[in-house]
Amino acid sequence: MSMKVASWNVNSLKVRLPQVLEWLQEKSPDVLCLQETKLSDEKFPVAELAEAGYHALYHGQPTYNGVAILSRSVPEDGRCDWPDGSDGQARLCAGTFAGTRVVNVYVPNGQSLESDKYPYKLQWLERLRALIAKELQQWPRLLLVGDFNIAPDDRDVYDPVAWGEEVLCSPPERAALTALLNLGLQDSWRHQHGDLQEWSWWDYRAAGFRRNRGLRIDLILASNALMTKVQDVVIDRNARAAERPSDHAPVLIQLEEV
Repeated sequence: MSMKVASWNVNSLKVRLPQVLEWLQEKSPDVLCLQETKLSDEKFPVAELAEAGYHALYHGQPTYNGVAILSRSVPEDGRCDWPDGSDGQARLCAGTFAGTRVVNVYVPNGQSLESDKYPYKLQWLERLRALIAKELQQWPRLLLVGDFNIAPDDRDVYDPVAWGEEVLCSPPERAALTALLNLGLQDSWRHQHGDLQEWSWWDYRAAGFRRNRGLRIDLILASNALMTKVQDVVIDRNARAAERPSDHAPVLIQLEEV
């Protein structure tokens, strides 16, 4: 059975719900992972999504963060938040679909190298690595998807000199991402497209999208066991060109016979 899995930082599901519903109808993914839903659980649009044919697994908080997995089938072994207890931020959920584990994450931004949010980001990534190591033991077929707030290397930055080693591009962040990949994961988009430069996020400021000044920070990491099943990985720029868009574009992976 083939499977389409997508990831999209919607930057407020309340604002972007019409776009999400339209995108679901147009692209018909089996699974759509959302980040930055910015909704408390009691306000999550369960009914609207059910009418569109999607079950929702969600973990939210008002104003900030929030993650969800929308799926045509009910996920098995659904989990929201960390297995070892909450850290107070809604940034992680996971479910299994036909034997493929999908882990959806919204990695902390870090703000700046001088901010206390930066070491928190690195600690969070270390914690994520420990979690994914355990998940891979149980589910060799695994996708780790979401807004990583890390540009993997300079090919993923419109102006590497201007960004330098600032947050999103700093060596410790990239090392943390490499540590995740070393568990047995691959950056599926980069694997498919070689040295091609394409972005998934464009700043609202300074006409970032119009000038195509972006970064690729929304990633779908696939386990080695799934890489032979990858047919295509695309970034849907059209969604970013919509009226009142999120500053992120969806990323979609097509798998065959999973």
